[in-house]
Amino acid sequence: MTKLFNRIPWLGLFSLMAGLLAWELTARLSGLPRFILPAPGDVWRSFIKALTTGTLLYHTAITLTEIVLGMLAGVTFATVVGYSLAKSRTLEKVLAPYLVASQAIPIVAIAPLLVIWLGDGILSKVIICALIVFFPVLVNTIVGIRAVPTALYDLMNSVRATRWQILFKLELPASLPILLGGLRVGATLSVIGAIVGELVDAQEGLGYLLQLGDFQYDTSMVYVAVFVLIFLALGLYGIVTLLEKRFLKWQTVSSSR
Repeated sequence: MTKLFNRIPWLGLFSLMAGLLAWELTARLSGLPRFILPAPGDVWRSFIKALTTGTLLYHTAITLTEIVLGMLAGVTFATVVGYSLAKSRTLEKVLAPYLVASQAIPIVAIAPLLVIWLGDGILSKVIICALIVFFPVLVNTIVGIRAVPTALYDLMNSVRATRWQILFKLELPASLPILLGGLRVGATLSVIGAIVGELVDAQEGLGYLLQLGDFQYDTSMVYVAVFVLIFLALGLYGIVTLLEKRFLKWQTVSSSR
């Protein structure tokens, strides 16, 4: 079955076209008004209108900025904390209850508080995005560092490698597959974090477009904003996949031998 999918590159496109056709037929035959179920053509016209007026590009740029800054902050902090916890069992026992408790609280519950504390500007959205990215990257960092074989540490110590040499020449390359796996999850979650922050209180961004379309019964615009969010998530996921192919070439070479 896998070989069949690989031999038919247009199968994904065919599936997409079939889905659009089913959507069009459902919209036409259901008798539902357009503000409840718009047809693909209605959504396309709303997309072109928002694109030509510059509205869509402006709000997409705002949301993308929040996502990128939130990812950078969340991944950086999670990597530093995760490495520290991986190297110290005592520190992990001290901080583990707080980290687990932080994940038990839904982000939508603390988002309004962050907006109140930090204001309704971009900072609160970046922090919300960073918080939702933090935990999966943290866990994968801990698992990745602790998965490094002890024998490799003994080898590095035998050649008198420094702490930084062990980090950059052993721990980072050895744990990179697991770290990038966490980054995949974080990349998709970052989109959710930015939108949650915008839905709480924002005057710009794709979350604002979602609310605006909802209030005005402009369902086509809601669909446009949702599809753009999907493409942003797919784009970020694809970038991480490219990073994996770039930095994990040695795995492909090793497996082919």
